Amino acid sequence: MASTNRAVDATNEDVYELSPIEAAEQIPHEWRAPATYALEMALRCPYCDEAIRTINIVGLTRSQVAFTSTLPRKGRVASCPECDRILPVELSGLM
Repeated sequence: MASTNRAVDATNEDVYELSPIEAAEQIPHEWRAPATYALEMALRCPYCDEAIRTINIVGLTRSQVAFTSTLPRKGRVASCPECDRILPVELSGLM
């Protein structure tokens, strides 16, 4: 857990500074693997033209941004199991 240090800013309001986490545990490999979804019928990948019966869903997490972002912190992307390219949302119908 990160430690906190109390500081005071120029407007005399309390500010807490969080120190970086020194030793984060590794995420287990099975938690990092994509989820696989079976399609009700085969589709053709628009990139490799292979017939696909499953798609991989990979989670996205925003890790760093240097400005206030209006984009969500988390999301998902569907990819072709044959060529690993990101599939259009319209193709997967899951997004």
